[in-house]
Amino acid sequence: MKITYEFLTGETVEVEAPDEVGEVLIEIERDTLSSNRKETRRHSSIFIMQEQGAQFEDKECSIEAMTEQKETSEYIKKAIDELLPQQRDLLQKVFYEDLSIAKIARDEGVSEAAVRNRLKKIYKKLEKILN
Repeated sequence: MKITYEFLTGETVEVEAPDEVGEVLIEIERDTLSSNRKETRRHSSIFIMQEQGAQFEDKECSIEAMTEQKETSEYIKKAIDELLPQQRDLLQKVFYEDLSIAKIARDEGVSEAAVRNRLKKIYKKLEKILN
């Protein structure tokens, strides 16, 4: 019996084997295919389905929510751009650099109350711009 092997490179090799060996190889191949068929009938891999072109909706993040979030973000950025440079710097320190009000007050040589008052004024100005 002749057995043909095909390698990943595309090369094929034909080997002469005794009939008993060929029958065993055919039986193993049949059992493997049967096992794979049973397995795929019970389980459907999402990755395989995606490779076959299936698309799935992400329930946690819809396109509408992403678009709305992006628009809101742009709206807020424009409002922040209308602030004075020192007001933007203070927001940068508080929200992006995650500095404490006490640290900011020490660095600027002012009281914590002064920093809090400046933040309140900034919040009111942003609220006025956004509404």
